[in-house]
Amino acid sequence: MPRLFTGIEVPTEIASLLTMMRGGLPGARWIDPEHYHITLRFIGDIEDRTADDVASALDEICPPSFNLKINCLGAFGSRKPHCIWAGVEKSDDLTELQADQERLLQRMGLVPERRKYCPHITLARLRGTSHDHVADYLNTRSLLSELSFPVERFVLFSARASTGGGPYLVEADYPLL
Repeated sequence: MPRLFTGIEVPTEIASLLTMMRGGLPGARWIDPEHYHITLRFIGDIEDRTADDVASALDEICPPSFNLKINCLGAFGSRKPHCIWAGVEKSDDLTELQADQERLLQRMGLVPERRKYCPHITLARLRGTSHDHVADYLNTRSLLSELSFPVERFVLFSARASTGGGPYLVEADYPLL
């Protein structure tokens, strides 16, 4: 039973720049840069037959290519910090791509995503890290400049059942126009 999600790969040169944000945060488990991605839709653990159907159906989605901008750093976990991320500037193209996938997967009978879509690249997962440490980390770091890259495809990833951070495998790719 595969665990699947769709996403956008982060180019190697952008991932290399993001690795400069690593370090100086107790309790951080830094994600390997080859596993950086922007999740579009988490699908979850599904039967092999459904996975094949999803892979085929995603071919229906073919919007135009577009550019993405990474413009900030932040953290998730208001009560208990659990993640450091690089924020992706929202764009109509990105929102439409994510919404198209959500609608398609719901039509296929998959459970709707409950959380509001918040595009980001996970840089580190946190365990036992205090709010003060996270605040200090974010206050002393900023992106050197806004990072931008073209999005020319999205992919269907599979992941092993684990605590996150990879390894992720590209099962199929879907070019944008």
